[in-house]
Amino acid sequence: MSFTEREILETIRMVALETLDIRTTTLGINLLDCADPDLETTCEKVYAKVVQQGAELVNVADSISADYGVPIVNKRIAVTPISWLVGPSGARDLVPVARALDLAAKEVGVDFIGGFSAYVHKGFTRADDALFSSIPGAMAETERVCASVSLGSTRAGINMDAVARFSEVILETADRTASTGGLGCAKLVAFCNAVEDNPFVAGAHIGPGEAETVLNVGVSGPGVVRSALERLGPDVDLLAVAETVKRTAFKVTRMGELVGREAARRLGTTFGIVDVSLAPTPEIGDSVSDILEAIGVDRTGAPGTIAVLALLTDAVKKGGAMASSAVGGLSGAFIPVSEDQGMIEAVADGALSLATLTGMTSVCSVGLDMVAVPGDTPANVLTGIIADEMAIGMVNQKTTAARLIPVPGKGPGETVEWGGLLGTAIVQDPGSFGADVLHRRGGRIPAPLQGYKN
Repeated sequence: MSFTEREILETIRMVALETLDIRTTTLGINLLDCADPDLETTCEKVYAKVVQQGAELVNVADSISADYGVPIVNKRIAVTPISWLVGPSGARDLVPVARALDLAAKEVGVDFIGGFSAYVHKGFTRADDALFSSIPGAMAETERVCASVSLGSTRAGINMDAVARFSEVILETADRTASTGGLGCAKLVAFCNAVEDNPFVAGAHIGPGEAETVLNVGVSGPGVVRSALERLGPDVDLLAVAETVKRTAFKVTRMGELVGREAARRLGTTFGIVDVSLAPTPEIGDSVSDILEAIGVDRTGAPGTIAVLALLTDAVKKGGAMASSAVGGLSGAFIPVSEDQGMIEAVADGALSLATLTGMTSVCSVGLDMVAVPGDTPANVLTGIIADEMAIGMVNQKTTAARLIPVPGKGPGETVEWGGLLGTAIVQDPGSFGADVLHRRGGRIPAPLQGYKN
């Protein structure tokens, strides 16, 4: 892959002045060969394989960052969903596996390890059941382990038994991590139409179609897009705006693929995909909200927000697809409320509500992300919120997710500080009404007609 002198100078500017970075290099590791009838042996195999395969990830990422002058913010590992390899043991308590993952992640020096996961959008195996029961303990007793569950898909519909149970898991996790503001729930997410190659936590894991090991890259660059739009000015039409975003995403994607392919080469593994997602941080100028406002709304959450977010997400995907044949993961625009300074301010100003956020998830690249709700939110309300999010993904044939954080002891409008990448959350008001009958009914919401493709 060759670059012109102009492209190199543009990249230098984007890194130095516009907070461009590689958000994550994520090494996927297949753990299916770690399955064993004895859970302790499984844990030993998991620890050994993660340490063996991941030993050089941090060193390689740091060396590439130094060689190319491009910051690589996070180094992560994603593994095979744990419920797929614990069946032979028949174990009911899978927290020991989470501890093994955590110890391995600490040993190799990565920020997070994803894959304490299960696919239950049509039903539970015994191993899935054990994993659900183990999530609260795993999130409370580990520092770097992330969990995810697949609750629905366009082809299967939505498993409402799993949605209701996941709501209870969220509340128990929040209670088990109350001393840190329910922080365990920040490492826990539910998906509709989960993807196999997502490099971003909390949902990172490796699906059955992946290689033995694979290197996936997540690039970011909200600051780059915002700066490009500011240079463009407010007097051009929306076609010019979309073209500017597309061209900017093209440049960011090329840099991401360069880093990803080089990292895979140095690690002796397969290069997978570049996830071209505008992933914000609490840093000033690194905000998706700022981009939406630069395109044309007074405040994120105002009328027109969903329209400009749709434009942004589509343009990012088109730019990425132009730049690389290896675009994958989620790719688009993330809206993690506590991690985006502009969105934090929009919530504080009363412009951005939970209802508007839900509408925005119909066009963004994921869903309700890092949304704080009152600690006393009933399980049936969480079920309703999650079911709505799964339905948006199911009907629109897109990935949606729900990462909800009930904050113990906090009510609507109050603030919780998690610090670092997780930022600051203002507790959202879920309203006065719930979904008690829906929560108790169970069963499955059938797949929509558009899911019947063959």
